[in-house]
Amino acid sequence: MLEDNLTPHWYVIHTYSGYENKVAVNLEKIVENRKVQDMIMDIRIPMEKVPEEEGGDGVAERKMFPSYVLVKMIMNDESWHIVRNTTGVTGFVGPGSKPVVLTDEEVAALGVESATVSLPYKVGDKVRVVEGPLAAHISSAVVEEISPDFKKVKVLADLHGRSTKIELDSAWIALF
Repeated sequence: MLEDNLTPHWYVIHTYSGYENKVAVNLEKIVENRKVQDMIMDIRIPMEKVPEEEGGDGVAERKMFPSYVLVKMIMNDESWHIVRNTTGVTGFVGPGSKPVVLTDEEVAALGVESATVSLPYKVGDKVRVVEGPLAAHISSAVVEEISPDFKKVKVLADLHGRSTKIELDSAWIALF
């Protein structure tokens, strides 16, 4: 069906309306569970910053392309099948079963590939949870592990009197 290619490229997948985040999370879990990070490297939902509505002074984020998710992957039969059969995915963008590769210029224009990602903390640092569902329950924690894409952080925290390892979004914690 598809030619095996050893070079990763960005592809666009179409999702049911409002399923972009669910598709991205489901696909990330499938990639982690099947240990296919070497085939499916990155999943992104292009976002843009817009002024808050109703006279707000802040800035909100909005999906640039509702119902679409970008995936950086090595295209082969297995990776195509994994993405195509993820709940909420209707298919790849492209004619028939031939997904279209985004050019480097298109990817750059979307601002999808960021140059450098760094966090203000490292493994072993004492941090506090400032956002998310556990912010009110955890006063401090110690960073145990940081995911390769810097999106998730595993911390060791005192939760209800027990030392518990918890995975959090990296944006939810700050240095103590």
